[in-house]
Amino acid sequence: MNKKQIPSDAFREAELRSERLRILGVLGVFAVFVCLTGLRVFIIRTASNATPAFLLAALLVIYELWMLHKVNLALKASGSLARRLWILSTVVETSIPAFAIAFLTGSQIDAAYRSVASPSFPVFFVFIILSTLRLSPMIGILSGIIASASYICAALYSGWRPPVPGIEAHITQSGVSLNAVTLLVAGVVAGAVAREIRKHVQAALREAETNRKLDIVKHDLQVARSIQQSLLPQETPHIAGYEIGGWNCPADDTGGDYFDWKTLPNGKVIVSLADVTGHGIGPALLASLCHAYARSSFSTEQDLPTALERINKDLGADLTSGRFVTFVAASCCPGCPDVEMLSAGHGPIFVYSHPEDRFREMNAQGLPFGILSTFRSDPPEHLHLHSGDLVLLATDGFFEWENDQGEQFGVLRMEESIRSSRDLAPAEIIMRLYETVNAFSNGTKQQDDLTAVVIKRL
Repeated sequence: MNKKQIPSDAFREAELRSERLRILGVLGVFAVFVCLTGLRVFIIRTASNATPAFLLAALLVIYELWMLHKVNLALKASGSLARRLWILSTVVETSIPAFAIAFLTGSQIDAAYRSVASPSFPVFFVFIILSTLRLSPMIGILSGIIASASYICAALYSGWRPPVPGIEAHITQSGVSLNAVTLLVAGVVAGAVAREIRKHVQAALREAETNRKLDIVKHDLQVARSIQQSLLPQETPHIAGYEIGGWNCPADDTGGDYFDWKTLPNGKVIVSLADVTGHGIGPALLASLCHAYARSSFSTEQDLPTALERINKDLGADLTSGRFVTFVAASCCPGCPDVEMLSAGHGPIFVYSHPEDRFREMNAQGLPFGILSTFRSDPPEHLHLHSGDLVLLATDGFFEWENDQGEQFGVLRMEESIRSSRDLAPAEIIMRLYETVNAFSNGTKQQDDLTAVVIKRL
């Protein structure tokens, strides 16, 4: 086949498998021919000498088995058949009925009628039909041309002469001409059918290839998700006077949110939460970078403004235009009620006072990372927490989640959920919040990453 007609290795394999099926079909036709000939010779006794027919069938079976061997070798080697083999096979097979008409038709049939009355004539159509399995319009048309030309040659050999204008023609003269035209038309139809089959095969292969690539992407995303999830804290921090819990659920396999905590040598615990714009693999990579830069900065810098300045400097070099990261860090002092908090564009931050049973919303003290090359902010917020007080750091995926009516969950519903579960442990408070938001959504898809951290004063 022409290399331009073969778009991929998958199609070459499909073409060879289809050719193997076609050869098996041809062998099946020969088997039927042998059975019918044996029936005519030995049972019905309408044919006297079938030796030439059996010999021809045996030679053709050997040829087809040789072609089948070539096809199997090409399949094993992930190769293809030479173009000349396709053409040779088409010429040989499609000429078989003509050879039978010329040399094997019984003498009991008058010479004038042999070309139209021979039982071998319908076999032309069998080979033309089977040529569609080669998935080549050219081969289909070629089979019609060879069938028509070889039939004309067989008719001429048998004594047929084409009609002459002005002279009364024998019925077989017009019959042979009509049969030849019919074979040619059948070849054109076979080519058109082969073209349509080829289109469907190529479409199916493209779909299969697309699905294969999607499966690979899904697998890679699942691996990336497992790696990203493994970067999240696996155990809650131990700090006197506090209980801390965190939770993350990306909208896709990977997300742009993360939370973390780190215990410093002086016993303080730095709790952080970040939200990269967007969600998916790109923001996930940036979130991982932010996670690494934050850990490094908090290891060397205990002052929150200095640490956030360093994170902004390191992360800003990796952020493309239009990307930014909101970030908040809280420094918890062991055994004392003071919490220092600094936010880079992240808000609102919910602070719940248990004695007063009220919420206070904190806004950011500085711009998100990646907006400016330097990080400038107001002084950190200093919170004095009483027993039962808590701080909720959450990404906007919670309160911006819409239900099937297009209504957002909102800040007030968040506060009410926190209030109703205030006496629970931080991890349970977050799960109760998620369950409330999910129930409110009424089945709408999660559109943004969800991440939350609760710092509760014992």
